[in-house]
Amino acid sequence: MERYIIAGPRKLVGKVRASGAKNAVLPVMAATVLTRHCCIIHDVPYLKDVYVMSDILQTLGCAVELMKSSTEGNSLIVDPIRVVSHEVPEELMRQMRSSIFLMGPLLARLGRVKVSYPGGCAIGPRPIDLHLRGLRALGATITERAGYIVAETDGLRGCEIHLDFPSVGATENIMMAAVLAKGTTIIRNAAKEPEITELQNFLNAMGAKVKGAGTDLIRVEGVDELGPAEHTVIPDRIEVGTFMVGAALTGGCVEIINCIPEHVQAVTAKLREAGAKVTEGKSTITVEANDRPLAIDIKTLPYPGFPTDMQPQIMALMCIANGTSVITETIFESRFKHAEEFRRMGAKIRTEGRVAVVKGVPSLSGASVEVSDLRGGAALVLAGIAAEGVSVIEDIHHIERGYEKFDEKLRGLGAAIERSSR
Repeated sequence: MERYIIAGPRKLVGKVRASGAKNAVLPVMAATVLTRHCCIIHDVPYLKDVYVMSDILQTLGCAVELMKSSTEGNSLIVDPIRVVSHEVPEELMRQMRSSIFLMGPLLARLGRVKVSYPGGCAIGPRPIDLHLRGLRALGATITERAGYIVAETDGLRGCEIHLDFPSVGATENIMMAAVLAKGTTIIRNAAKEPEITELQNFLNAMGAKVKGAGTDLIRVEGVDELGPAEHTVIPDRIEVGTFMVGAALTGGCVEIINCIPEHVQAVTAKLREAGAKVTEGKSTITVEANDRPLAIDIKTLPYPGFPTDMQPQIMALMCIANGTSVITETIFESRFKHAEEFRRMGAKIRTEGRVAVVKGVPSLSGASVEVSDLRGGAALVLAGIAAEGVSVIEDIHHIERGYEKFDEKLRGLGAAIERSSR
């Protein structure tokens, strides 16, 4: 097991390039199963989750080649012509929640799929009932037994589906299954996240007929087959937001290039409310902060609201804010595990259910802390950079599931961060 050792405080100053979005590339990779033709994906982040998805695709019969780049992002070539297996291996399924995205494509391509329940970060229950309900509505017969889910169909058929909650994963799974279904599928109360639009763009590049991504109503007209596609992944808006908060937390000045400012408007608004200066360019964002941040209140909501994946980072910022903040988490039940680790660093945080009250302190102190999930881990790293003294961040494998070259990028901005083995 590896750890980060961080000496603080340091100001983050300089320029950093955001990588391709993890939450966009994984469903795009899954969608390659829908075609029998070669697909090329550019700006693929070099992450553990990408490698797990690559391994899954290979076990299904795909040929996968990752071409690494030291500057402008990696490219991935997927040849799915020999997809024959309908079963995702349990040991891979449990490593990553996004493996559930294979259900829709495999069901559409082969008429059968067998998966175990997916793994991922420990941030509370994330039931897949909306995924299963949508696939059933399209004509799948689904049985659940002994920890496995088996879905079968003699042909998917378009229908109208109303999601009880605008789940990103369920929206994406239903979209992918519906592109090869007979007739038209309408998804109501669909998720609006940029990653949904990204998937629509990739599916349409293969010859699908999908409209409405980015709104709460998506229409999919089924086609008989899909062709090849070449696609560049959008920048990772959560990585962008993380570096934005890092600049504000450390009193630095960071320019983030390769980003889409519109995708982080909720974060931008809250950082400005906290006193940071945020300047937007066409594909850049610069965040500068000289003073102690002001206390602000946050409530996580589906896009375009404040993202739950940015809640831990903004909590880190509020730990040193002038005043008291209230953070309300509406998406996941158990997403305050990082609060206890912040308390080890001297933060004053009280949590009750889905609400955290953070009373800002002038500064944090270095400490040894443990990472339990991806975004909480990134927030602890930022706190360590801002804290007085040395911090040790344990279990960093969680962080590296979602941040490409995180320690390297932070060193480029002036952080004193090193990787070490136990």
